Amino acid sequence: MPPVSASPALVLASASPRRRELLARLGVTEPRILATDIDESALPGELPRAHAVRLAAGKARAAAALAPEAVILAGDTVVGVGRRILPKAEDEATARKCLALLSGRRHRVFSAIAVISPDGTLREALSETIVRFKRLEQAEIEAYIAGGEWHGKAGGYAIQGSAEGFCTWLAGSHSGVVGLPLYETRRLLRAAGLSIA
Repeated sequence: MPPVSASPALVLASASPRRRELLARLGVTEPRILATDIDESALPGELPRAHAVRLAAGKARAAAALAPEAVILAGDTVVGVGRRILPKAEDEATARKCLALLSGRRHRVFSAIAVISPDGTLREALSETIVRFKRLEQAEIEAYIAGGEWHGKAGGYAIQGSAEGFCTWLAGSHSGVVGLPLYETRRLLRAAGLSIA
């Protein structure tokens, strides 16, 4: 697919290589990267869906303040089990707890995106995907932990890696679980005036 000529410029408010790779599937190969640093702590009583939407909008607003002339794209992905928000795993103990909780059950992945146009218009979308994992043996969890794919991932796993072998069923957006739901992203970027094929 040829690169997309986008005017105004597109800013991706994320340092995630996975989001850049997914965006390239829409033909956007060289977005400006402007990672934002906002507090990602959940509010008291905040549910996973609302948490994802709030963080995506917050990241977009933070980037728009730095690049008001551009179209801003931001996203956030949250893994939820019931009302519980699973953390981004930064250590083995957290990843192990997440995988033990997800073993043999369904969970939901909420992937929110926010797009801000140069005129300040905020457009938002949310992808909700249901994922079911097989019942994981302890040896499988330990092998996955040893591989390191879990690091920094919501819920302690990366569906685009070997954890896909744990997934018995998925209903929704695979790209949303990876971190950028492409249908919603394409729709919002086109609405913001970018020439996405």
